[in-house]
Amino acid sequence: MIQTLTALGGMLVAPHHLAAQAGRDVLREGGNAVEAMVAAAAAIAVVYPHMNAIGGDGFWLIHEPGKAPVAIDACGSSAALATRDFYAGQDAIPSRGPTAALTVAGTVGGWAKALEVAAPWGAALPLPRLLADAIRHARNGVAVTRSQSVLTAQKFDGLQGAPGFADTYLVNGQPPAVGHILKQPALGRTLSELAERGLDDFYRGELGRRMGAELERVGSPLRTADLAAYRAQIVDPLAVRLHDSTVYNLPPPTQGLSALMILGLFDRLGVREGEGFAHLHGLVEATKHAFRVRERVVTDPGRLPADPRSFLTTEALGALAAEIDPQTALPWPDTAAPGDTIWMGCIDAQGRAVSFIQSVYWEFGSGVVLKDLGVCWQNRGTSFSLDPRALNTLEPGRKPFHTLNPSLAVFDDGRVMPYGTMGGEGQPQTQAAVFTRYARFGQPLQQAVSAPRWLLGRTWGDVSTTLKLESRFDPALVAQLAAAGHQVEVLAEAFSDTMGHAGALVRHPSGLIEGAADPRSDGAAAGV
Repeated sequence: MIQTLTALGGMLVAPHHLAAQAGRDVLREGGNAVEAMVAAAAAIAVVYPHMNAIGGDGFWLIHEPGKAPVAIDACGSSAALATRDFYAGQDAIPSRGPTAALTVAGTVGGWAKALEVAAPWGAALPLPRLLADAIRHARNGVAVTRSQSVLTAQKFDGLQGAPGFADTYLVNGQPPAVGHILKQPALGRTLSELAERGLDDFYRGELGRRMGAELERVGSPLRTADLAAYRAQIVDPLAVRLHDSTVYNLPPPTQGLSALMILGLFDRLGVREGEGFAHLHGLVEATKHAFRVRERVVTDPGRLPADPRSFLTTEALGALAAEIDPQTALPWPDTAAPGDTIWMGCIDAQGRAVSFIQSVYWEFGSGVVLKDLGVCWQNRGTSFSLDPRALNTLEPGRKPFHTLNPSLAVFDDGRVMPYGTMGGEGQPQTQAAVFTRYARFGQPLQQAVSAPRWLLGRTWGDVSTTLKLESRFDPALVAQLAAAGHQVEVLAEAFSDTMGHAGALVRHPSGLIEGAADPRSDGAAAGV
């Protein structure tokens, strides 16, 4: 059993150890939690390129002791030319290639907005310092991880023809082997230009003009004007009140509503023991109810059919919890959404905490890598529908539905817990598993992250909607779940990538910080 790590001077957890160390080193040099997260975000965009990139989106929760958390929506909108007519004759937006790159990449703007939020905290480390590790790793190279190698091979057919993909990520036209040294000199130059000219250059400077021209050249509907019009936004986070804590997440267009609803519903079921049938069945059934609300409600903030907060009231959660049968599974034919992402958390010595998530949607996003820039562009816009009657129908200037949703819990006893995961449809479910194991049933933080997990629905390209369980679950419990009507599928792996790469930090009132990284990932919790 891997033990929970502890520190007093700050800690950062990430699904790749080099990103965790990049953030940790900023903390060690006196940087704050936001600065450390920017350093880690830049680094992980280089060292874990199949999961995220600076051509993707991001979302932040920032908590300063004694103050309400601040949320940042760094989600880019669809291009002005991204109309349903642009895709005329197609049943759906293509998942790969230039026409899949139809939304602005927002995450770099989110870095800038977060640094603005942190500016009143005191002397800041310069931007070149924050991006230094990312630039070094891009220039000198990093060893390809097993997950990058395997996923490149699995998704090879759909990605190999995307402009710039083969030149950037393949070796002689083939997926890289584990341990291959991947160098990304063009991305290193782009990051160096950002360090020199500032993050705004990504949208309204020379980089923005070059990216817009290259996107147009390869056939994307995005233009320089779309980039220039983009601004990350500070938004009010959603919150759910539990009996001993308040948990925060992002509002639409993210599925943060469903993550909070799952915890709110489970809190009302009265489950007293973890890891048994009542625990798993209760969370799975809460997930079903939360996802059905999500499918009716979550879309671009400008066209919401209902106020998301109305589903988080005591009355609404109580009524929905009463519909959960404690013994029998609700039929579940519903479809699900894929996604590949990274989550990272940070707490500094002053107790300021960050929960952050960054993504290109599917692995390697659209697959398009901008020539001479090294920027891999997301395919988040493929979550739009071409059906004009759909909740998430494509229209210019709209934000796409997002699986991304970082969580942060503030306990009544003074503890603060940023936590989250990658994994598309599995994100709210894994968050619920980690939170309940730690906060409800007293498991050590690392055990709560490492323990066997489940997933209702699909992720990582899976098309089934079964209840997937890692092989470490007790066969008797698996049989109970099947007897209750769950369509159970036991995976071969004891620690499966299907379950995502989670992480969590907890700061106690004493100043003690605990950290846990997922053994399913290549990550670490790095403390000062």
